[in-house]
Amino acid sequence: MTMIVRNLQLVRDRITTACVAAGRNPASVRLLAVSKTFGPEAVMAAVSDGQRLFGENYIQEGVEKIVAVRNHVTGLSGPLEWHCIGPVQSNKTRQVAEHFDWVQSVDRLKIAQRLSEQRPAHLPPLQVCLQVNIDGGANKSGVAPDEALALAAEVAGLPRLRLRGLMSIPEPAIDFVAACAVHARAKALFDQINAAGVLPQAMDTLSMGMTADLEAAIHAGSTMVRVGTAIFGKR
Repeated sequence: MTMIVRNLQLVRDRITTACVAAGRNPASVRLLAVSKTFGPEAVMAAVSDGQRLFGENYIQEGVEKIVAVRNHVTGLSGPLEWHCIGPVQSNKTRQVAEHFDWVQSVDRLKIAQRLSEQRPAHLPPLQVCLQVNIDGGANKSGVAPDEALALAAEVAGLPRLRLRGLMSIPEPAIDFVAACAVHARAKALFDQINAAGVLPQAMDTLSMGMTADLEAAIHAGSTMVRVGTAIFGKR
């Protein structure tokens, strides 16, 4: 058993335990393995244990990895799903639109419009989450919470995109209670946008929680946790 396979099992156990504690079905939370800075061989090790969702922060590195893994993985029980979770600049939107399945870091209409225009017609719609700066962190990307509803309505109307939900990366919390509180604010915003009746279809994805705070995020309602260090090791 490789270290990555062993770590994956430990993370899945953490997710299950957190879901049980929160009275939730473990199947309601998806695990995104954040493979940034690790090579294709690390992804392949995770794939061998059934992991199918992978997140990349750096676009060029991610595109090269997607191509490399695609050329070495055949006969899988299900396709791999690649998520861009890092900042997207205007000069990188074409690469993202052509290679990734999801973009979780949309925080401006301009970026969403470029992704929509550049998504190849032969591919399914690009799945999109809005990144929300839920706690107002000075060094964090993301749309302000009070601007998220308007942006969601605009993004949801773009062709070749499907708005799936919200993503947040709050500042580290001092304890479990504090972490739950900030994640609960993202869940409340998620529910508020869905209840506003401005979207053609309800959002279904709330991406929050990482290695250090996945239990708190699940307690607050996360449907996808983004875990890197606990699976692949320190960078």
